[in-house]
Amino acid sequence: MTQVTRIPCQLYLISPLDVGGDFPGQFVAALDAGPVAAFQFRVKGLDQHEAARLAEPLQAICAARDVAFIVNDDVALAKRLGADGVHLGQGDGDPKAARRELGPGAQIGITCHASRHLAMEAGEAGADYVAFGAFFPTTTKTVEHHADAEILEWWQSMFELPCVAIGGITAQNARELVDAGADFLAVSGGVWAHPDGPAAAVRAFTALLKDQPAG
Repeated sequence: MTQVTRIPCQLYLISPLDVGGDFPGQFVAALDAGPVAAFQFRVKGLDQHEAARLAEPLQAICAARDVAFIVNDDVALAKRLGADGVHLGQGDGDPKAARRELGPGAQIGITCHASRHLAMEAGEAGADYVAFGAFFPTTTKTVEHHADAEILEWWQSMFELPCVAIGGITAQNARELVDAGADFLAVSGGVWAHPDGPAAAVRAFTALLKDQPAG
């Protein structure tokens, strides 16, 4: 059987809910501290005009650094912004419909919690990646589903589609997820709430992710 060479695990930042104020400056510092593959714009309870106003400067920061800009949950906002993709929860729409709206080049990710069945369904529906979690306790959102590293090992043994690990991930606890086969570590509080600041957090993740065996 042909051995698939996997790209080393990469960092995928998720925004805090509040991206106003001095957040753009923190964001620049974080992205300039080490490699980041993607950024997910995740705000709640705003109308589309306000969300777009907040998103546009962050999208420009990403574009200048070749970081993929992904919109959480909102296909219409992703289309309005010309975002690189959208991340959908289980109740946030169908990936096939999102593909029709956003086009063949969009990155479409699907939250699959700790479900092998949901992940396989997402892959069959044309998702570009599946996200498993939460792996650790988190204060970013209410946790209803708990995953363990074994699901990452299973996914990597069966499928080539990239998988994202999410939920309470820090540079201190992420090693087992990297070793289990996560293609991306999706991190929010572990960066934005780091006691030494977001840039220090990204540097810590960079050090962790440099220490990976060849795929």
